Amino acid sequence: MTYNSIRPGKTWLDTNGKPIQAHGFSVFYNEEEKLYYWYGENKEKSKGGPFNKVWHWGVRCYVSRDFYNWEDKGLIIPPQPDDLHSPLHPTYCMDRPHIIYCEKTKKYVAWLKIMAGEVSQFMTIMQADSFMGPYEFVHKIYKPLKMDAGDFALHVDKETKKAYIFFERPHFELITATLSDDYTEVNGEFSEHYENLLPPYTREAPTFFEHNGRKYLFTSGTSGYFPNPSQVAVFDEYHVEYTDLGNPHVGDDTNTSFNSQITSVIRIPGKELYVACADRWKPGKMVTKMAPQIINGMKKHFADYKPNREPLEAQPLPGTLQKHSENTKKSTYVWLPIEWEGDKPVIRWRDEWRMEEFD
Repeated sequence: MTYNSIRPGKTWLDTNGKPIQAHGFSVFYNEEEKLYYWYGENKEKSKGGPFNKVWHWGVRCYVSRDFYNWEDKGLIIPPQPDDLHSPLHPTYCMDRPHIIYCEKTKKYVAWLKIMAGEVSQFMTIMQADSFMGPYEFVHKIYKPLKMDAGDFALHVDKETKKAYIFFERPHFELITATLSDDYTEVNGEFSEHYENLLPPYTREAPTFFEHNGRKYLFTSGTSGYFPNPSQVAVFDEYHVEYTDLGNPHVGDDTNTSFNSQITSVIRIPGKELYVACADRWKPGKMVTKMAPQIINGMKKHFADYKPNREPLEAQPLPGTLQKHSENTKKSTYVWLPIEWEGDKPVIRWRDEWRMEEFD
């Protein structure tokens, strides 16, 4: 099947006719190659249910020249199913891979969020000479600032070449931290945002982008794989207080961000067009009806939660198979153009749209 438009929420097939398996993803454009790269969690072997012990099957990458049709290029970071002491074993929760390029070292640096049973959340950092790999470990288990680290985003400043990480400190605040010169660690400089919140209000899934010299951050509330209202903040420096602009989704009667969670923003080259790219983790109308109940349940569950603010040392992996009831294999994607109301980015629902509409 050949596409000439984007249909948010519909099953998206690659050029081989198979559903695209790149969830919790990022999309970026290589200017030299004139090529888009879309990479994310490969869920092809995940099933869900009480006997499922496979969370992921590596990081899969797709490429496109037109933003509509995507060719499967395979795994750029494969799983390590024979090593239960590897953070890349498919039984552990590897989420939201992000890759940035370091001009100083000429390396592509990948950060991966890992959760492993009762082991607290941490990052795995890898690097490679080529975007397509092979990637080698720099840190198998790494806690930035000795903090638990959840959903995150990476960004390289075009002017200074400094890099930054925005990550949720589960489940009570968002951290912005400056990376080291080689982008493989934090350098100790950080700031705290959205402090002292509890689920479902804690901010997760941070997604950074810039527009007209200003910095923006989309975030989601915390309600598992059930959708909730997004928020967007604006700021002019990385470590200053953020100004909250509210919910960017206009006309969203379900209050679920159109049943999606933003994970990447890409600017289309040659156009003043920014696209908010999101996962629809649980397709179906029933999800939007259940979401308010789930959110109310989160409020009650975390009412007495006391977050640990103390530095946490890295713990070893459990070395045992984990059970996963969630099934995100059939998740779809909601990609929508960003519009502007003054300095505020807003997103409106479209059943179908084309980039050519924005010439």
